[in-house]
Amino acid sequence: MDAAKEQFTELYERHYGDVWRYVARRIVASDVGDVVAEVFLVAWRRLGDVPDGSALPWLYGVTRLVMANEARGRRRWQELTLRVAAEPGQAVVVDHADGVVSQRDVAVAFNRLSLGDQEILRLVAWERLTPVEAAAVLGQSRTTFAMRLIRARRRLRTQLGVVSDGVGRAPSAAPSMLSGGG
Repeated sequence: MDAAKEQFTELYERHYGDVWRYVARRIVASDVGDVVAEVFLVAWRRLGDVPDGSALPWLYGVTRLVMANEARGRRRWQELTLRVAAEPGQAVVVDHADGVVSQRDVAVAFNRLSLGDQEILRLVAWERLTPVEAAAVLGQSRTTFAMRLIRARRRLRTQLGVVSDGVGRAPSAAPSMLSGGG
């Protein structure tokens, strides 16, 4: 084994448990493995930056940055779920008691859509493009894009119904989230 692999292996074996516990005390258990894996990926890529004798504090610093990125991504996802297919100018009302379940339902429903439908909804909701701008990104006319957006919203509503029916309730945010225009 070469020196870099040995150095990384030692770093990993010595500090994996510490990093795991650090992350587990701070975030949802289901995300811990992904965050820890990302931390050690950064450590591998930046192995030359790991200070001798104080690797654990350095790893904790990397971990904080990785968790901040994860939180930012989660926040963007939540914003996306609130904006997807929402009619401009219409307030979105969410029952916070059911928020976690509703977000999960939207995520599952969204992931069931075709990649094309996902991209259309992301352009409008995540990237906050107007239909004219989003149409230009996809190389389509505004009219074609508008029809595809309407259909994507309709399919998302359908998938939300399928997902929520699977557990015997309707998602609290679905009616206002999936209305109209664009």
